[in-house]
Amino acid sequence: MSIRIHFLPDDITVDAEVGEALLDVADRAGVLIPTGCLMGSCHACSVELEDGDIIRACITAIPAGRKELTINLFSDPTW
Repeated sequence: MSIRIHFLPDDITVDAEVGEALLDVADRAGVLIPTGCLMGSCHACSVELEDGDIIRACITAIPAGRKELTINLFSDPTW
């Protein structure tokens, strides 16, 4: 099942499969999500979903049950 992923503020949209790693989807779309530990501990890869939830991209897969997902990238000045 394909889900449309919309990355903000870059305004880039790409289709992804349920279960696909979010970092892989972003990379395929040419969107840079900074990473640090790749285990979710350092929070360098934190992104915000349209409902305001903050997730760590390095440990997140594309969820089922949606047709679209908007991800807002923001930068932590300490990274």
